[in-house]
Amino acid sequence: MVATPQPQPISAAQYLVWEPQQELRHELAGGIPIAMTGGSLAHNDIAINLLSALRPHTRSQNCRINLADAKVAINDTTYRYPDLVVSCDDRDRSATDALRYPSLIVEVLSPGTASRDRGEKLREYRSLPSLQEYLLIDSQEIFVEIYRRSQSRFWLYETYSQGEAIRLESVGIELAIETLYELVAITRDTV
Repeated sequence: MVATPQPQPISAAQYLVWEPQQELRHELAGGIPIAMTGGSLAHNDIAINLLSALRPHTRSQNCRINLADAKVAINDTTYRYPDLVVSCDDRDRSATDALRYPSLIVEVLSPGTASRDRGEKLREYRSLPSLQEYLLIDSQEIFVEIYRRSQSRFWLYETYSQGEAIRLESVGIELAIETLYELVAITRDTV
């Protein structure tokens, strides 16, 4: 049996120099680089549909909106690549390596990422003081979850399904859930 070498921890400074030189994207989780896998066509279509719906609205608010190739700095040892991120903070306008003050983070769920997106990443993202909403979009059925920061330290949880309108308070927009799934082939994968 051949032992697989364990990834060695690296600093954020090392990661920010090393990662752009790699063929694959890597998140940094607790100082450990983790290779990212590609998403399905449905995953990509959903992210593009949301971007298309949000872009005209966020542009008028002078917000920055980025898709999957934009890193978000969680802390000194953790950087993530959400599927979509919106920052309306002036400090992120000139960011070149990672966004640090997002107001909305979106993950499109797939069977391989759903538990991490609902667990580890939810805990990490909620630690960002600027984050107002965390949106989870299912890629296998018409179903959306939102974690929304309340006035206190608590987070509210809402779900949306077919026929409902999604309210995104962080960017001040409401859109039909069907907008996210327009021309998306929904299939139940078991992988």
